Amino acid sequence: MLIDPVPPVAPEGIFSRRLRAMTVGSVALISLLAFEALAVGTAMPTVARSLDGLALYALAFGGSFASGVLAMVLSGIWCDVRGPRGPMWHGVAWFVAGLLIAGTAPVMSLLVVGRFVQGFGSGLLMVALYVIVGRVYPESTHRRVFAAFAAAWVVPSLVGPALAGLVVEHLGWRWVFLAVPAVAVPAVLLVNPGLRSVGAPDGGRAPRDAVARIGWACGAAASAALLHYGGQQRGPLAVGLVVAALVGLLVCAPRLLPAGFLRAGRGLPTVVGLRGLASAAFVGAEVVIPLLLSRERGLSPTAAGIALTVGAVSWSLGSWLQGRLPEPRSRATLPRVGMLCIGTGVAVFALALWPAVPVPVAVLGWSLSGLGMGLTYPTLSVLTLELSASGEQGRNSSSLQLSDALFAATVLASTGALLAGGPDPTAYLTALAVSAGLALLGSTLAGRVVVPAVPAR
Repeated sequence: MLIDPVPPVAPEGIFSRRLRAMTVGSVALISLLAFEALAVGTAMPTVARSLDGLALYALAFGGSFASGVLAMVLSGIWCDVRGPRGPMWHGVAWFVAGLLIAGTAPVMSLLVVGRFVQGFGSGLLMVALYVIVGRVYPESTHRRVFAAFAAAWVVPSLVGPALAGLVVEHLGWRWVFLAVPAVAVPAVLLVNPGLRSVGAPDGGRAPRDAVARIGWACGAAASAALLHYGGQQRGPLAVGLVVAALVGLLVCAPRLLPAGFLRAGRGLPTVVGLRGLASAAFVGAEVVIPLLLSRERGLSPTAAGIALTVGAVSWSLGSWLQGRLPEPRSRATLPRVGMLCIGTGVAVFALALWPAVPVPVAVLGWSLSGLGMGLTYPTLSVLTLELSASGEQGRNSSSLQLSDALFAATVLASTGALLAGGPDPTAYLTALAVSAGLALLGSTLAGRVVVPAVPAR
């Protein structure tokens, strides 16, 4: 008797029936975080004038960043002990509460409080989303999930600043804050059903160093806020504040990152380090681009901004590609190629300083950097989950994002100090050379993401 063969089961995709709502809700939440991060920068000058709060302008940005650093560590511990559902709901609650406080603030000091609360919620939420990927999605889909997360930044990057400007002009700056909660709550409701079955990891309990990590996180958060504030000052005060902040970060940050981070130990330490190097390289160049194109090449702000848009679109393209390329022979391939693209693209863009080089050539270079980020970021996220035991996904996801945030803050402060005396070709070249150098260093270290197999005895 012939028996019909059992048809093979198709691999589950990120938009399968079981995962569709989870994917849509998670991508929507990241899009909201991205939109708010970009829109606030557009609205804040108007906010400061309206509330007569120019003195607190820097703190409105630095406070959100600092509270996010603390929240990332707390969320990592919480996810590993109780699972991601609690940090997810609390993250949305704090994020929405911060937006409401900021949007209704009668004075600048209260708006700064709202920004602290909002940043805390964002930090809780981002780590929880990474842990959800590790706990809910099949490992074979991780590359595509993180590609979707990267794509969630594209639309906010394209329309966020312009849309925020229209809202400020026609509805008032308060609606930049007050409109977002209307979407945030439905988004988390989509995610919630899939979280009901995600409990605490087996044997999940607070790590022995939990209290110490929270203390070091407070120190890193304070140092990050000081670094952000000092980077916007001028003269000896700026130098003193930035130096004090850097010392604080050098003392606190290594305690929050994997052992072996400073010596680029194989495996997770290098993965986390590469995330910081990629972020610093890209952001350090990104802040120079509109300034260089407008001042040295005479482009309008809109035209200069198109270069940043091209970078955002190519980032999304790179993320899409890494999610669909065949599995490379070595896990080091995509990070190495991605970091090399970032460094090469920054070097090509630097040619814009020479008038004989057409601006489109420089923009093409920046698109190569964006492509490199798209190849690198999701790959490092996938590697982090692969190298994490079930009870360590929160800790390691928070380390990955801490490295991203702290490296970026450090290079931004350094670039701000470099350009403070007035932009000139030497300052531009120095800033871009630092960015390219960081990316090429990352490409050199990329082989260390692979942990050699121990031969069987």
